[in-house]
Amino acid sequence: MPHYIALIHKEADSSYGVSFPDLPGIVTGGDTIDEAMQMAADVLAFAAEDWQNADGSRHFPAPRTIDELRADPEFQADAVDAVVAAVPFRAEAEAAE
Repeated sequence: MPHYIALIHKEADSSYGVSFPDLPGIVTGGDTIDEAMQMAADVLAFAAEDWQNADGSRHFPAPRTIDELRADPEFQADAVDAVVAAVPFRAEAEAAE
């Protein structure tokens, strides 16, 4: 089962926010870390159902490895003060394998 790397951020006066470096614009959150992780798995499956790329294709982006992400300067900046988590991708959509 593929996994997508998620970044979890938490400010003192907010809920946990979850974003995916490989899936810009796909975000979710939760009041607890457990809820945020469950919502993260759910939002991945939901996003795959209706995914459409800018060119009109429907191929869901492949997840990068943590090593590939760590080499990305944008990921490095976004990951500051974040918890990095691997979220299982359980959708039956055609994910890049």
